Amino acid sequence: MKKQLIFFVLLTVSFFGFSQGLLSEKEKFNRQDTLRGSITPEREWWDLTYYHLDIDVNPNDKFISGKNTIQYEVLKPYQTMQIDLQSPMEITKVIQNGKELDVEHDGNAHFIQLNDKQNIGDINSVIVHYKGFPKEAKRAPWDGGFSWKKDNNGKHFIATSCQGLGASVWWPNKDHMYDEVDSMLISVTNPKGLTNISNGRLRKLENKDDKVTSHWFVDNPINNYGVNLNIGDYANFSEIYKGEKGNLDMNYWVLRDNLEKAKEHFKDAPKMMKAFEHWFGPYPFYEDSFKLVEVPYLGMEHQSSVTYGNQYKKGYLGRDLSSSGWGLKFDFIIIHEAGHEWFANNITNKDAADMWIHEGFTAYSENLFLDYYYGKEASADYVIGTRANIRNDKPLIGPYNVNKEGSSDMYYKGANLLHTIRQIIEDDDLWRKILRGLNEEFYHQTVTTKQVEDYINNYSWTSLTSIFDQYLRSEKIPRLDYKFENDEFFYKWSNVIDGFDMPVKITLDNETSLFFPETKWKSTPIKKEAIVVDRNFYIEIQKL
Repeated sequence: MKKQLIFFVLLTVSFFGFSQGLLSEKEKFNRQDTLRGSITPEREWWDLTYYHLDIDVNPNDKFISGKNTIQYEVLKPYQTMQIDLQSPMEITKVIQNGKELDVEHDGNAHFIQLNDKQNIGDINSVIVHYKGFPKEAKRAPWDGGFSWKKDNNGKHFIATSCQGLGASVWWPNKDHMYDEVDSMLISVTNPKGLTNISNGRLRKLENKDDKVTSHWFVDNPINNYGVNLNIGDYANFSEIYKGEKGNLDMNYWVLRDNLEKAKEHFKDAPKMMKAFEHWFGPYPFYEDSFKLVEVPYLGMEHQSSVTYGNQYKKGYLGRDLSSSGWGLKFDFIIIHEAGHEWFANNITNKDAADMWIHEGFTAYSENLFLDYYYGKEASADYVIGTRANIRNDKPLIGPYNVNKEGSSDMYYKGANLLHTIRQIIEDDDLWRKILRGLNEEFYHQTVTTKQVEDYINNYSWTSLTSIFDQYLRSEKIPRLDYKFENDEFFYKWSNVIDGFDMPVKITLDNETSLFFPETKWKSTPIKKEAIVVDRNFYIEIQKL
């Protein structure tokens, strides 16, 4: 049994620890970490408005080359711009207004010396040319980079994945979460006979000699790691989903041999859309459509171009991560990765330290999907079942300004925190309004944990501050200690932070009510020495 539990925990961590640098044990940070993870002076003076990423992909040599036109608004005068591109990729030249600029290189950060005066309010652009052999993902998506694979027919099957490691592993950009580009054109040239699928909508295809160029336009703000390319021998089918904002194009791109299989299996996608629009509000990217794209790795939440590699199985590669049975009622990758369209792509953390906003809410979306179709008890079984995966090794929030996340528990500890808050609020209509309100209030924005906390606090009519502090900033799980003495039920909290203030639902003498423990003993009269503590609260219980 112990070996099985260890395997299960490792399985979960291996899935959820996306990309190199994510969920690692690194605790010492260097200059490169700071340059990547902080809003440096060379970043803060300009605001991204538009990218045109234009690249040529040579699959046989595993080589890419191209340029990125970076348009920006000047927020304050400054003459040095930081652009990020990771070795072994190299910047070959930078052009502004027809003139080549000097570039100072500092590891993966590159400082462009601008000649023209940068005046507040100006909209300017630089063109960054680059080339190289991008890092190959050894075990995508966990270590990030390019996946250069072949399908069963021997045709190239290529994809990118770069959460945590950063988009600068394959293209030059402002590689920090706080500033999302307003819109973007992605132009990818690849050999004929293969199709590239990227984010947004296809504007046009250009054929020349033995190559084809696809131009995909993203009409909404997008985070850097959400940008992707996927090249393969794809077949396509689609449907129109009648959603809260009208007709939504839902497109599916799969390997040609899997077309018929996908038409049946991808029925989870419109089911997902219906459930999540109910809980979270309208899909945030109607203008860009919704796509599922088959890739040679497990999957990721690339905006409007969600990637899929779950082998057409229910659960997580056929497994139920909750051990409740309910995890086999849906395809984990379709539900989880599409849930990120609301939490990660619509609402995006400003700093990797706050990644629990992405992963906690999205892990929670899995049981809300079950709630919508199978009811509250089924969803409770699922989210409670995922507690077996929680290690409580360190806080969910990581160190700021060094591109470092907190504990891998951000997934299912985050989900169980939200599930617990739902019990405290005791009003499912209000809880749904809060979830939808978050996506409306922070529509297409980058946010901090404090902003999310403040919003939930303001609309829940109760202070949840100490609860957030306990579950997000401490590895401690509250323990309810109790005992019976002289026809009295005694109870108190232990293993809690100072000022911890959370009620818990307890059934005594066949009556259920909220109790408000403190760190000192409290008591109430009872007729019989038996209690039932509501399982939906994520706490430990100990009889003394």
